[in-house]
Amino acid sequence: MTVADRPSSKQWQTLDKDLGRISQVEYATAYVSRPLVGPGIALIFMVLAGLAAGIFFGQFPSNFVVVAAAVVGAYMALNIGANDVANNMGPAVGANALSMGGAIAIAAIFESAGALLAGGDVVSTISKGIIDPSGMAETRVFIWAMMAALFSAALWVNLATKVGAPVSTTHSVVGGVMGAGIAAAGFAAVNWPTMGKIAASWVISPVLGGAIAAAFLALIKSRIIYQEDKIAAARKWVPILVGIMAAAFAAYLALKGLKRIIKIDIGTALLIGLVIGMLTYFITRPMIRRQSEGMENRNKSLKVLFGLPLVFSAALLSFAHGANDVANAVGPLAAIVHATDAGNFADKVAIPSWVMVIGAFGISFGLFLFGPKLIRMVGNQITKLNPMRAYCVALSAAITVIVASWLGLPVSSTHIAVGGVFGVGFFREWHMERRRRNANIARPAKLTIAPEERRRRKLVRRSHFMTIVAAWVVTVPAAALMSAVIFFFLNAVTG
Repeated sequence: MTVADRPSSKQWQTLDKDLGRISQVEYATAYVSRPLVGPGIALIFMVLAGLAAGIFFGQFPSNFVVVAAAVVGAYMALNIGANDVANNMGPAVGANALSMGGAIAIAAIFESAGALLAGGDVVSTISKGIIDPSGMAETRVFIWAMMAALFSAALWVNLATKVGAPVSTTHSVVGGVMGAGIAAAGFAAVNWPTMGKIAASWVISPVLGGAIAAAFLALIKSRIIYQEDKIAAARKWVPILVGIMAAAFAAYLALKGLKRIIKIDIGTALLIGLVIGMLTYFITRPMIRRQSEGMENRNKSLKVLFGLPLVFSAALLSFAHGANDVANAVGPLAAIVHATDAGNFADKVAIPSWVMVIGAFGISFGLFLFGPKLIRMVGNQITKLNPMRAYCVALSAAITVIVASWLGLPVSSTHIAVGGVFGVGFFREWHMERRRRNANIARPAKLTIAPEERRRRKLVRRSHFMTIVAAWVVTVPAAALMSAVIFFFLNAVTG
């Protein structure tokens, strides 16, 4: 190359500018496409679920309805993972006991294990007796009612996740089944006493969960945090609290998570819990003593002692959640499969293995792709959590389910867990206000805090509180309305 052929400095500058523009286009493309990665993977999973249904269920056109139902069931499972699982992992992440990646990994493993190992092999196709299937005119009407219920519940949970509101997927399915049932067979088809119990659980679940969480936080504050020798107090009380946690979760899993293996009544479950709790106490006591050696007499040391039990509690909650709530995704799908195959509908049907796999993997994918938003909201944005407070939330969830089962009340794990977070936050507000009031007795008037400043220092975000409560209240009617509209559309198109 001659000197005349070499690019001039001006040409080099032009080339640099062109390359810079190309790199900017690449960055912009990556930035724009990043939000599409999650929905793209979710769409691929839904397509694969439909293909699996087509492979396992025979030839077209008889399997067309099942393929469509499998796609909608996969969509529902993705939304359960995105919304419901946050309630189990949010407190542990908010307390910094788990990283976001660690929480997602543990939840994915234990949710799938719970669904596949202990998920119920028989579910109520009419969602706990919400509607009477005998009121349906024909099998085709029943199939479209279940399809509408499943699709409306998935849409509602998806919308709630978008606005950052943890809602009950169980109540979403209940609302969907109720709305489709009314549209298909009239108001007489609905079991209104059962609906009344579910409506009562809207209040009972969060209040009971919050009260239990607040009670345990009060116990920890009085017996450990405010003691002169915190480490000595922790050596005495932490093994007791871990034993209570083990007893509660053993009873919880025996009662709710092992239905596929063996049916256990509440008395036997409590006995199992008592034995496991005692064993855990005697095993944990020397471990806590060794772990606490050399620790400073401060609250930061206490957080370390509660960290590992909190991780175990989050894992156990995920296992139990997978065992129970996977039916929300695949129950109506199993009903559609049975009705299409047998040509009739029944109160209870067996869940095929491939249907359970769709539910289990869908929950895991939904958690991985879309779960962090709700995990952060539950763990960080409602109120500030540390390992002690988050531990109280996890413990209250297990105990509340046991109490509700004993009373025969249908409860929502979402309402219990979020209610526990609110309970902890409101107790902290009340406790702080009481201490401030006592301190102000001996404080000059000019140093007292103005009411406006006290309102600003509230420990529970009122905006999140109102958003979540509003979402809870409208879940069943919103899902029911959408389900009725979808059923009318499906029935009109296919009728």
